[in-house]
Amino acid sequence: MDTIAVLVINSSPFKPAWWLSGAHQQTIWANKIRPRPRVRLIRERIELDDGDFIDLDWNDRQTGPLILVLHGLEGSSESNYAAGILRSFSQRGWTAVMMHFRGCSGEPNRLARRYHAGDTGDLATVLSLLVKRFPDKPVFAVGYSLGGNVLLKWLGETGDNNPLTSAVSISVPYKLADCAERLNMGFSRFYQKILLDRLLHVTRKKYADRNEVDLEMINRIRTIRDFDDQVTAPLHGFRDVDHYYDSASCFPYLKKISTPTLILHARDDPFMWPSTLPLQTDLADAVTMDLSPDGGHVGFVSGSPLRPVCWLEQRIPEFIDNFLNDKKV
Repeated sequence: MDTIAVLVINSSPFKPAWWLSGAHQQTIWANKIRPRPRVRLIRERIELDDGDFIDLDWNDRQTGPLILVLHGLEGSSESNYAAGILRSFSQRGWTAVMMHFRGCSGEPNRLARRYHAGDTGDLATVLSLLVKRFPDKPVFAVGYSLGGNVLLKWLGETGDNNPLTSAVSISVPYKLADCAERLNMGFSRFYQKILLDRLLHVTRKKYADRNEVDLEMINRIRTIRDFDDQVTAPLHGFRDVDHYYDSASCFPYLKKISTPTLILHARDDPFMWPSTLPLQTDLADAVTMDLSPDGGHVGFVSGSPLRPVCWLEQRIPEFIDNFLNDKKV
């Protein structure tokens, strides 16, 4: 069977900008060079039953559908992609809220644990709260990278038993072990260094006066896999990094999804290999995958240098709008 033919599940309409012609240019410009979009946000703190907290950042709209946004590894509402999609929803008059994973809102969380790529419990808690608060609103969810993995895993876990009208996931690390290995190769080590520096900074700050993490050991960590083995896995009850990666990856759950779901991905994503991507046979009937040859990791920039277009901020609302207008997607 022709693997490439099978991978082209839906040929994406995305056309990359000629001046950002490669995966790295797309990824770096969208996430690091693009000026952060301005959007007015209102913070709300949710107290959890285990004594910890989660911070939500709301836009200032009260009409239309409700969209929950999940960020990527060490992201927040200040990440370019998050601010951009929240602004896009605001411009349409829709209610949107960013859920920060534990410890990602600018303040360390209280418990020893933080968050991880397979942690769906907090997502379930927040969605339950939102549905009770807005019983008449259709509810959607959008997840980027690690947040997309959490979302897809939760959709597979819940099957028909969840309140979402539809969902969108972008640049998802379907197989965490693959992604950790890919990030330690070639130019992708540039992204690993950025993420790892942030992880180590937050870890040193959070555990400076605690004993759950050996800070001397932290100084010897050189890769994302090392960090997950020495910090993420033990803090969250996994035997080791392989147990964590096997348990937390969303790939085995893709076939169990019942909610209409759109996956947006680029084959040149520098966080993984094309072979990491699911094939048509790995997806449930409810899942549509738009696969582009280009776009990088949470990149997808088109347009001219003077008028760049962040395509995700058009495609995601268009997909949601189909369900609001009872159109077939």
